[in-house]
Amino acid sequence: MRRSFTALTFAATVLLVAASPALAGPHDGGEGWYGLTTDKVVTNFGFALIAFFPLFVFTMSMIQYGLDKRKDRRKKAAKARSSAAHWAGGW
Repeated sequence: MRRSFTALTFAATVLLVAASPALAGPHDGGEGWYGLTTDKVVTNFGFALIAFFPLFVFTMSMIQYGLDKRKDRRKKAAKARSSAAHWAGGW
């Protein structure tokens, strides 16, 4: 327990120390990798986030619904196979 705590503390410290030099570029007047960040850019990004999360939740829910239906079909088929008379015997 103590070893993992020490390792996590060390990793967090290294990440915090290395984060600012890694993300700092040359002095470019506040322009990031996207370009100049204006209010319109930030607002549009916020709207994109508002649209993304409901779509993501809906998509993941539909995938889970499909997987649950598949699981139910497989369970039903396994139950039907186990209750069939010609499978009940042995040799």
